[in-house]
Amino acid sequence: MKISHLIFLGFVSILVMFTITTVVNHRQAEKVNENSRWFAQSTTVMRQSHRFQRNIVNMVSSLRGYLLSGENQFIQSYDSTVQENIEILHQLNEIVDDTSRHKSILREIMILNDRWINDYATPLITARQNAVLSDSSMRRYNALYREKLGSGVEKDLQRQLQAQFRNFTEHEYRLREVRSSVMSRSVRQTRAISYWLTTSAVALGFFISLYLAYRISSRIMEMVRMANTIASGNFSIKTREHGNDELGQLAQSLNHMAEVLSENIRLLERKNHELDQFAHIVSHDLKAPLRGIANVVNWIEEDHADEVSPKVHEYLSLIKGRLQRAENLIGAILLYARIGKQPMESEVTDLNELIAEAVDSLVVPPGIRLEVQRDLPKIRTEKIPLQQVLSNLIGNAIKYHDKPDGYVKVSLRDTGNDYIEFFVEDNGPGIADVYHEKIFAIFQTLQERDSFESTGIGLAIVKKILDDRKQSISVISRPGEGTTFSFTWPK
Repeated sequence: MKISHLIFLGFVSILVMFTITTVVNHRQAEKVNENSRWFAQSTTVMRQSHRFQRNIVNMVSSLRGYLLSGENQFIQSYDSTVQENIEILHQLNEIVDDTSRHKSILREIMILNDRWINDYATPLITARQNAVLSDSSMRRYNALYREKLGSGVEKDLQRQLQAQFRNFTEHEYRLREVRSSVMSRSVRQTRAISYWLTTSAVALGFFISLYLAYRISSRIMEMVRMANTIASGNFSIKTREHGNDELGQLAQSLNHMAEVLSENIRLLERKNHELDQFAHIVSHDLKAPLRGIANVVNWIEEDHADEVSPKVHEYLSLIKGRLQRAENLIGAILLYARIGKQPMESEVTDLNELIAEAVDSLVVPPGIRLEVQRDLPKIRTEKIPLQQVLSNLIGNAIKYHDKPDGYVKVSLRDTGNDYIEFFVEDNGPGIADVYHEKIFAIFQTLQERDSFESTGIGLAIVKKILDDRKQSISVISRPGEGTTFSFTWPK
């Protein structure tokens, strides 16, 4: 399976788990809200039922007070309590579910309440109101009062109402207990489901991340080791190809790249070897006819010195100069080609002695003063390449100097890092800005070749030696103001 597919499936799995957790929690929240509404409604039912029972007591007290005293304030209290109970029963009838047992109990309560009012209270109230009209009416009222009280109808209705309300409230309490139990169980289940889903999602994400990190990092480290091995020069190495995922395809590409590099390196080494052989053969084959021409010129000068004219002598001298230039050029090309081909061992080098040896190989004309910084340090370095660089720079400064009285200064500065900076300064003709880059190209020279013997390869050799060691060289110069070359060299 590809890594991208694995990451996608892992992400989708975690997302599904969190989605399920969210849905479960949302449903539980809806249940809690519904239960809260039900409990609010149940609280209203309980409050109204208790209020109705208190009103029944007030109705009985008000009725008896009126029957005994005939005061209108008792009948007013009675009427208001009756009206309030009617509203309470109407509200409970709307709240209670039609299919519940509450509904049937409430119907019984309403019937009993109507019977108490219509069969007991209302006849007595009417008779009491008419009793003041005549003695006969008073007698009828007293007879009715004794009848109602003696029959026990009122007490029976009161007991039935109390019993029905007791059943009503007990059933409501049982419903509340069931609801509370169901809700508690649902909350516990939801909490457990949420906990396990969240834990599973976190664990799954952790293990997927751990697996991907191990799978990717281990294989990338294999490729890093392969790249380092290739960088060290071993192009025959291969890395294992695990599957056909993205890293497997990358491993295949790296192995193919290593094969191509190995083949190209072998081809390049063969070409370089052939080029070295070609350079040596060409130099030998070129120098032989040059020496032959030089011998012929010398024979002409020796055997026919009196026969040739001064103009011919001038031409012969010109030929000898051109032959020397050609031979120097061939030697310089060979030297340029050999740079970097053979490894140089580092050795402890006294810079005072190294610069002295470099200067000894040069011809310093009269009037040119060579100034070398004193008390130079000893460093461990490649001696011969550094001597070649300094010899070429000092030699160029002397060779191209155009003043009868001048100087060439050699100094260095320790940068405090891993390299030293050398300076070769002169007060010669200077170099225009446009030539500051061109002078390091091979065969480039600022003087006419016919008027000045130069191969144009000295600074190219300097640049190549420094480039091989990842060092830099720069030039500061203006026409007529002299030149300062500075380059860095590893300690």
